[in-house]
Amino acid sequence: MTNLLSALPDAVSSEINEVLAQAEHIRIERIVSQGQASREEFWYDQDENEFVLLVQGSARLQFEDETVEMKAGDWINIPAHRRHRVDWTTPDGKSVWLAVFYE
Repeated sequence: MTNLLSALPDAVSSEINEVLAQAEHIRIERIVSQGQASREEFWYDQDENEFVLLVQGSARLQFEDETVEMKAGDWINIPAHRRHRVDWTTPDGKSVWLAVFYE
């Protein structure tokens, strides 16, 4: 057994993505952010659906048609090809995400 919040890596210089489990049509990742945001001109446009749960911290996601403020416990399901970017993450602490990518 492992705890999602134990042994969090240092994410000051860059966001850390770790694959926790995967199978043919699903991938589960722990993402640790600390003040990171997507580059201004960058948008994710993924072939997979993405279920995202913010476990710890705060963040803001930007979509082409809306901005979503997230706090610990909030989740969102992002359909494949819905363009989005990370607009802001907590700079003075770690934001921990559980992301499930699926077809």
